[in-house]
Amino acid sequence: MKTTSSPTPDFFSPQVSSAQRFYLDLKPSRGTRLAVVCGGVEHCAPEYLIHRATFPFHSLEYVARGEGRLKLGRRQFDLRPGTVFSYAPGISQRITADPQKPLVKYFVDFAGTQSSQWLRHCGLPAGSVGEVFPPSEIQPLFDELIRSGRRATRHAPELCRHLLECLGVKLLEARAPHRGADSVAFATHQKCRQWIAENFLRLTSLEQVARECHVDTAYLCRLFRRFDHQSPYQFLTRLKMNVAAEQLQQPGALVKNVAADLGFANPFHFSRVFKAVFSVAPDSFRKLR
Repeated sequence: MKTTSSPTPDFFSPQVSSAQRFYLDLKPSRGTRLAVVCGGVEHCAPEYLIHRATFPFHSLEYVARGEGRLKLGRRQFDLRPGTVFSYAPGISQRITADPQKPLVKYFVDFAGTQSSQWLRHCGLPAGSVGEVFPPSEIQPLFDELIRSGRRATRHAPELCRHLLECLGVKLLEARAPHRGADSVAFATHQKCRQWIAENFLRLTSLEQVARECHVDTAYLCRLFRRFDHQSPYQFLTRLKMNVAAEQLQQPGALVKNVAADLGFANPFHFSRVFKAVFSVAPDSFRKLR
């Protein structure tokens, strides 16, 4: 294992005001499935410029703050908080910062036989651009990746690989449409989702949710199928059952009382829903502790 904070490989731009980087094995053995080779965060100078015809690794970058411009191959994009993009060997990159709003961006470089497949699985194949919502959603994972890489422990390579895989799952969950009318639909979905999250304890039906969110019930269901891969009622139910599980752990808790507190008039219906979510009945769940 190799870990260091300097010197920097020559594929980094010197036009940064500050940076935190880590380096692991820059030449993983052939046959390696997936391995993080380096990563970090860069506070770019106003004159920041990267212009490369290719790159030796697969890479994922994330803009935390600031604005700029990106060119991947022949395609050009705006950079702003929440933008994520990927590239790989054979894909040219040109990255510039807005001098008035310098970029702060995270990156992780990786190699291995499944690097391209992993990017496709994340919905961000090499040479593509996306966005996450909210913009700060994936920053904690990048921060932990940097901390783990810089510790230089024996398990740092394995830990960084698992964090990279977790980052991929988080990207799938937090991806937002990049442009156009999809952004309007996504914003409506996020508004409705937030409303449910803030009011779920008193919400009892899909019709009530749609009415209070000022949208049609069918449209609300389409939004959740498209952006959440579950129905709004499933989301509402999961939130209620999480609270139910907490209440059932309290000494002396009764299933019928918990059901009533969460708006279930019939405790048997509550028990069926609880079991559908957690695969155990409420009474059995109470005995786990």
